[in-house]
Amino acid sequence: MDVERYPPIEPYATGMLDVGDSQAIYWEAAGNPAGKPAIVLHGGPGSGSSPGRRRWFDPSRYRLVQFDQRGCGRSTPHAGDWSTGLETNTTHHLIADIERLRDHLGIDRWLVWGGSWGVTLALAYAERFPERVTEMILLSITMTRRSDVHWFAHETGRYFPEEWARFRSGVPEDERDDLVGAYDRLLNGAGAPERRLQAARDWVAWEDAILSLEEGYAVPNPRWDDERFMIGFARLVTHYFSHAAWLDDDELLLNAHRLAGIPGVLLHGRLDLSGPADVAWHLARAWPAAALTFVPGGHTGDAMMDRLLLAATDRFATRG
Repeated sequence: MDVERYPPIEPYATGMLDVGDSQAIYWEAAGNPAGKPAIVLHGGPGSGSSPGRRRWFDPSRYRLVQFDQRGCGRSTPHAGDWSTGLETNTTHHLIADIERLRDHLGIDRWLVWGGSWGVTLALAYAERFPERVTEMILLSITMTRRSDVHWFAHETGRYFPEEWARFRSGVPEDERDDLVGAYDRLLNGAGAPERRLQAARDWVAWEDAILSLEEGYAVPNPRWDDERFMIGFARLVTHYFSHAAWLDDDELLLNAHRLAGIPGVLLHGRLDLSGPADVAWHLARAWPAAALTFVPGGHTGDAMMDRLLLAATDRFATRG
C-alpha cells in the first residue's frame, strides 16, 4: 500500500554558495521560512538532491534545506567533466560546506536527515558539530569503513557471480584484490577517455546488480542515460569509497558518544545487500539516544520505512 506523502512543493529560495577551492554549491530552501530548520543530505556520493525528498516533511512546519554536494547536481565544477579535479572534494570539505551553508542561511541548529552515503556524511558532521544538531533521521545506514567498502565491491559478488565476474574483469588482473581502488585509478587517473567511460559503465552496472532485487528497481537504471551524471557519479563514488571517506576505521562508532542527547531515528532494510544489517545495529548500540527499526525491504526501503519516516518527521516537527 502506498504511503500518502505531503504534496509536491517548489523551493521558495535558491542560490549558489561559493565555498572556496573554486567550488560553488547549489542550495534551495522549501516549506515555511519560519518553520523548524532541517537539512537533507543526499546519497551517492554524487546522486544530487531530489525534489521528492521534500514530500517527507510537512511544508507548514519545516524550513527544509537541500544542497548538491561538491561535484554533482547543479554545483560547480561538475565531476562529470573529466577535467574536473577531485583533490578538494572530501568528507571534510563537505562538512565545512554544510557549516558554511548553515551560517549563510542564518540557521542556529537544525534536524539532519541522511540517506545511504548521506548517513556517513550526517554522522561525520554531527560528531564534529553536535551543538548544531537537534535531531537526526537516518535511512539505509552506511559508515563507509574499509570493511563496508570491501563488502560492497567483493563479498556481495557471491550473490551475483555472473555480474561480479564482469565487474571484476573491468580492471587489470593484477589489481583485482582491491576493485574499488582499481576503479578509482581508472576513473580518476589519466587514462584515455574511452577507457574511463567504459569503467564508469562497468561501475554503474555493478551498482544496478546489487540493487536489482529491490522492488521496482529498473535495470539498467534510467538515470544512467545521462552520461554526464553517470560519469560524475562513478568518479565520486570510487573517489570516496577508495579513501574510506577519509575517516579512521570505526571513527564514527568511536565518536558516537558525541551524539549523546541528540534523538535519532535509524531505519534500515533487513535485506539491504549494500549494507548488512549489523552496520545499523552496531551504530545503535554506540548511540543509545537513537532508536533502530529494521524493515522488511532492502536499500531503497519499502512502505513500512516510508510510514516510519513520515512519523519521525511529524514527531520531530513539534519538538522544540
